[in-house]
Amino acid sequence: MLLGRCTTLLLTFVAGLALLVGLVPAAGADPGGPGDPGDPGEPALVATTLTLAAPARYADRPTDLVATLAAADGTPVVGAPVTLERRQGGVWTPLAAAVTDATGRVAAEPVLARRPADNVFRAAYAGDATYAPATSGPVAVPLVKRTSQVRVRGPQRVVDERRVPVRVLWRTGDGRPVAGRVELFRKPRGGSWTLARRLRTDEQGRAELVVRPRVDTAWKAVATGTPWAGRATSGVHRVDNVPPGEPVVLPPGAPRPRVTLPPQPRATGAGPQLRVTRIPDGVWRSMVGRSWRPGCPVGRAGLRLVRVNYWGYDGYRHRGEVVAAASAAGAIGRALAAMHERRFPIRAMYRVDRFGWSGRLQGADDYRSMAAGNTSAFNCRWVVGRPGVRSPHSYGRSLDVNPWENPYRASHGWTPNSWWVARSHPRVAWRSGSHPVVRLMAAHGLRWTYGLSDIHHFDARGSSGRTVPAPVARACGEQVCH
Repeated sequence: MLLGRCTTLLLTFVAGLALLVGLVPAAGADPGGPGDPGDPGEPALVATTLTLAAPARYADRPTDLVATLAAADGTPVVGAPVTLERRQGGVWTPLAAAVTDATGRVAAEPVLARRPADNVFRAAYAGDATYAPATSGPVAVPLVKRTSQVRVRGPQRVVDERRVPVRVLWRTGDGRPVAGRVELFRKPRGGSWTLARRLRTDEQGRAELVVRPRVDTAWKAVATGTPWAGRATSGVHRVDNVPPGEPVVLPPGAPRPRVTLPPQPRATGAGPQLRVTRIPDGVWRSMVGRSWRPGCPVGRAGLRLVRVNYWGYDGYRHRGEVVAAASAAGAIGRALAAMHERRFPIRAMYRVDRFGWSGRLQGADDYRSMAAGNTSAFNCRWVVGRPGVRSPHSYGRSLDVNPWENPYRASHGWTPNSWWVARSHPRVAWRSGSHPVVRLMAAHGLRWTYGLSDIHHFDARGSSGRTVPAPVARACGEQVCH
């Protein structure tokens, strides 16, 4: 009995001592754990910041990319592993991985691309037992634009109707090729600058446009610039358009025509491109009241428009036209086409209605047409120098060729000039039936009717073999009916 009571007292004493020193919790007490008030547990992670910076640089050159890891109080985090990444083609790819130095920094030298979208970087730190993880935001490194030069090159001359390449070369100041958009401008002789084409240079900085200028031209290029290369304007490149034929060389002192005409449109297509058609509405409106009027012996239905290419005195091919009777248009057209084939020059070939109405001729102004050296055919008018006498041109079967160099002896003297009366030329002025132009006309049914009295005048033969309509022949008698 006494021994049991002693044992109980001893156990109570030990339990109280354990409770006193905290080894055993009291009955009903919370066993507790980390985080209890007054209990420090595991320490909290230190917040960090990760910044990324790089200065602008030229494309194709390295930049100094620096990531800096620091604690919240600004203290550098040393020896921490930091990963650098680059976005290329829209995908993030590893760039470098290193531990921070004594200043909390990690550095790399990536070469900047020419596309700004490929120059975006970021940095990441995964954290450890002490420091919290951190990432930088994406950083786009700007490009410094290089100075650039654009040049236009190519042949300095081209034969008319042939093609010539105009080449553009775009380089930076240190010779790097630039791929990008270039505007090519063209200025024809006597004109102003206009945009010819927008081009894109390739990876070698080259672009080319093949042109057929038809006239003397000047060319320049404007490079609009890229994110890495600046805007540039070229110097002027000139291309001289030279004639495919031999220009006419006239004798010294030869007078120029008194009436100046603009050059006719340049010919297109190989050969004479002879076209004989009915009279279009616009042409007829121009003829009425000038080369045609009510009472003329042939009307619109009996006339044809003859269009044909010809060699001009300037050595270029031009497109001309005359109006002729339907019955003579074929012969006249074939004769003019043969002149093209043989390269016999014609000074001009405008329809005579271009020269307006002449009261003294009661038709289109043939005086002005001759004074311009213009080749023409149908013109319902009086004979020059013989008022009231109908000209054979009124019937559309007569053709006047190069009248300035081949004058006509009117009742009041030689017209359009007298200088050429006693002079000839192997290509443009004839003084005998043996001249190749006269022989060519005869071969196509056109007679040199009046010879040296009306040197430029030819008449188409009819089915009866006559060259001048009977009423005209009777009215003119033995005189010239121009």
